[in-house]
Amino acid sequence: MSRQISWLGTFGVLLIVTGFGLAMLREPSRQIEAAEDIRSAAIAEGTDLYVKNCITCHGANGEGVAAYPVLNSEGVRSMDADMLYHTIERGRYNTAMTAYSVNEGGILTQAQVSSLVTLIQSGTWANVSARAAELNLMPPQMVSIEIPPETLAVVQSLPSGDRLANGLTVYAENCTSCHGANGEGTSIAPALNSAELRSRLTDNDVARIIQQGVPATVMSSWERALTTEQITDVVILIRCWDDLAANGIQLPQLQPQAIDRSPETIAAGHQMFNLVCSQCHGTDGYGTKLAPALNNKTFLTQKSDEVIANIISLGVTGTSMPAWSGYLRDADIYAIVAYLRSLEPTAPAVANMTVGKP
Repeated sequence: MSRQISWLGTFGVLLIVTGFGLAMLREPSRQIEAAEDIRSAAIAEGTDLYVKNCITCHGANGEGVAAYPVLNSEGVRSMDADMLYHTIERGRYNTAMTAYSVNEGGILTQAQVSSLVTLIQSGTWANVSARAAELNLMPPQMVSIEIPPETLAVVQSLPSGDRLANGLTVYAENCTSCHGANGEGTSIAPALNSAELRSRLTDNDVARIIQQGVPATVMSSWERALTTEQITDVVILIRCWDDLAANGIQLPQLQPQAIDRSPETIAAGHQMFNLVCSQCHGTDGYGTKLAPALNNKTFLTQKSDEVIANIISLGVTGTSMPAWSGYLRDADIYAIVAYLRSLEPTAPAVANMTVGKP
């Protein structure tokens, strides 16, 4: 009997030792699996954060939108994680990149900032785009004009034609929604096809404005989006616009989107305005200390529907007005425009100087 107990004890010890050994052998793979689970969870969280906070400026595939930088590149993916973290955490001085960490006045926790870094370094942009589409938060396409081949051929036949053609192409793809199809300007941005501008600003002045942007306007810095050659060619275009006009070269005018002004759309816009705009622009758009009044004829008669939609979509550089197209659908933005336009018949002639409460 004692021998049987001894044998059972030995067998039990062997089982324990064997189990412990197997556990030790499996431990590295378990640690790898656990680390991968943590990384996958961070990427999933980072994807949702990116879609809701970053997609407007950096694009659904990290391709960069307009003047905002590309994130979907090997150079960014291989950046030091701490550098990426601090950029998101603290923002970048004198750019549209604001500080996102709650410690810097932003809206993201340290863990959420880390999740965004993990996402950017993972390069899983196809999943980001799919998630944006699923949440109906795809950013609007940049408004651009396609130049007919015969027009480009005429431009190329002029003195410095290749540079002019390149400048016109860059302009058509990036600048027309604000400055007009032929540089005539809009109520959101000044005319570039102007003898007064050409006499007032040197080529270096114009290049610097394109590179650095203009604070408190929708003119962002284009230094990261355009090459030095592209900027130089746009400057040449601005300097020689009269030559294009003399040769009958005109880009086709953009067709503004028609705004649905039905009572249902206005009511939806009023509700959306109360949700996302009234905190700064005040009840019924009368303004607060945080943001100007919108409910006045001065603003509403000087700003077209498309311009107001652009301001809502793109924000205003150097101010607290954010870009809302990453949060709102185009339909929501145009509903807000319809609501604001409905105020015009009864709006005060000028902004009410008695600032109301948010």
